Amino acid sequence: MDAYLQAGLDALGDATRMAIFQKLAGGPIAVNELARTLPVTRPAVSQHLKVLKDAGLVMDSRSGTRRLYRLNPEGVARLRAHFDQMWTRALSSFKQAAEQPSRRDQHAPQRRRSRRP
Repeated sequence: MDAYLQAGLDALGDATRMAIFQKLAGGPIAVNELARTLPVTRPAVSQHLKVLKDAGLVMDSRSGTRRLYRLNPEGVARLRAHFDQMWTRALSSFKQAAEQPSRRDQHAPQRRRSRRP
């Protein structure tokens, strides 16, 4: 697993960072706006954003005196590719297991149907 993917998964393991990540999915937001919607202080929001940025999940830009944060498409794509791959493997394994005859079916004698009029 690559380091950025692991850092991203670790970063999203925190409930506040996950909430920030989900809010940023709606578009760019300034730190003050984020802080108003969360039960943590503005400095705490900034610290959480730094962790998300270091993990490659968010990016920032200046807009006048404000700093706007948005999701980093490359980081999100990395997470999505990881989960898509996991999901594909899980479905493939499920399909393979579903198509194999059960042990009970393999060991049970074949029953003949009687023909009754």
